[in-house]
Amino acid sequence: DVQLVESGGGSVQAGGSLRLSCAASGYTDSTYCAGWFRQVPGKEREGVASIWTRGSTNYADSVKGRFTISQDNAKNRLYLQMDSLNSEDTALYYCAAGGIWTGRNCVFASGSYWGQGTQVTVS
Repeated sequence: DVQLVESGGGSVQAGGSLRLSCAASGYTDSTYCAGWFRQVPGKEREGVASIWTRGSTNYADSVKGRFTISQDNAKNRLYLQMDSLNSEDTALYYCAAGGIWTGRNCVFASGSYWGQGTQVTVS
């Protein structure tokens, strides 16, 4: 079974930084889409950043220039470096894998894999 486990969340002051990590196990595809999503209570889950193993990345407009997604295939890890955090970044952050590359971006459909989430609180 595929398992995704997030870590690195926490509380930080506005303007600070956090680095989220997602450890993947049981995933054997050599090319794939992975990404980070976030959700605030009462709102829909939104995509934050995604990466395709052949090098393409995409970011939500709200985080461009502040967040950086990266991967370490040797360690089976996905990262999200978050800088210049503000209160609107407060959310439960999830990592996802098994997305489909459309040729322009990643799409995470019903067959994708999700972690349990890690809370980020910016005050």
